[in-house]
Amino acid sequence: MVTSVVGLNWGDEGKGRMVDYFAGRADCVIRYQGGDNAGHTVVNEKGRFAFHNLPSGVCYPGVVNIIASGSVVSPESFIAEIKDVGSKGLALDKIFISDRAILIMPYARILEELEEKRLKDKKYGSTMSGIAPTYGYKFLKKGIQAGELLYPEYLREHVDEVVGYVNLQIQGAYGAEPVSADEMFGYLMEYAGMLKPYITNTKALVDRLLSQGKEIIVEAQLGALRDITHGIYPYTTSSSTLSGYACASIPVPPSSIKSIIGITKAYSTCVGEGPFVTELSGDIAHRIRETGHEYGAKTGRPRRIGYFDAVATRYGCALQGATEMAVTCLDVLSGHEELKICTGYNAGGEIITDFPINCTLNEATPVYESFPGWSEDITQARHLSDLPLHARSYLDEIKRLCGVDITYVSVGPERDALIRI
Repeated sequence: MVTSVVGLNWGDEGKGRMVDYFAGRADCVIRYQGGDNAGHTVVNEKGRFAFHNLPSGVCYPGVVNIIASGSVVSPESFIAEIKDVGSKGLALDKIFISDRAILIMPYARILEELEEKRLKDKKYGSTMSGIAPTYGYKFLKKGIQAGELLYPEYLREHVDEVVGYVNLQIQGAYGAEPVSADEMFGYLMEYAGMLKPYITNTKALVDRLLSQGKEIIVEAQLGALRDITHGIYPYTTSSSTLSGYACASIPVPPSSIKSIIGITKAYSTCVGEGPFVTELSGDIAHRIRETGHEYGAKTGRPRRIGYFDAVATRYGCALQGATEMAVTCLDVLSGHEELKICTGYNAGGEIITDFPINCTLNEATPVYESFPGWSEDITQARHLSDLPLHARSYLDEIKRLCGVDITYVSVGPERDALIRI
């Protein structure tokens, strides 16, 4: 059986802490898209981790962890993370990279930096990890697959071909210094031996696990609103963040996905550029940011803070096909006398409740409903009845507006700081 754990918003919803919790009863965790441009933060008895490449199941020694074919992999970033988690006592023997995953090459980061510099004040807010050019090259059929590292003669010829194309862009479009095919091949050979133990035919591995009736969790990076097709384009990531993409990326049959758990915070956060209708400033934003430690796991950038956006989250639930929701960081809102939920957008004088195309969002303003807050510390709550009445009412309203049952509520970053409803 496959359980999909996905974000309903802009990313940073707390997916890592939830996958870490679910992985305790899983046999396999698969990250099926994205690269090292975002992180999943996990806190447990082994420490605090920000996994940028690795699936969030690596804290359990018996769990198989797979980076699927639809992902992109930075060799140096992956190896650095392997060394880091290994030094902290995590097992490394059940981590696998699909031989069909595309490698992030140094020239992809160069191209991303050149383009962000060209865009100036209209930049997309890239993490400069080379994700967009890498996915672009994949669909231009100029990507280099991880499995090619096992075949140096083929790889040498392929690198020459690809670098010739790359330099048409670097030199012709940007007037920058060309990259060397010899250096790019040398870079790959430097990491080939280190990566070889992890590269395998992961489709065959997943097929065996499914045939044996194993429990598999698939996790996405970022959230629904960063999806390349249905998100706040062009301020999106460069792959699909939706649960349905797992079927193509891993691949697994659509019929194998039995539940889709959508993750959302009890308030809104956003890292990077793009429209963010409920964005707050001043003391309230600062207070939530500091209480919730709202800084990007990859970049350290302060996250933008907003009230809970039911319009965006309901859209995220629909995109993901969420069968249930987990609401994280409810404890961060303790001590606020009043809370607000955005129930609609005022777009050009018209009140809309369906999430619109991105080009209309910059001028949209939120329509709020206000709710009383609570003052109690709820970090020790382990049952719904332990929560103050106003906290329960707040959750009830989120459930009503989004139309999906809430089955988990986190009241802290630790693995056991969770209410199961």
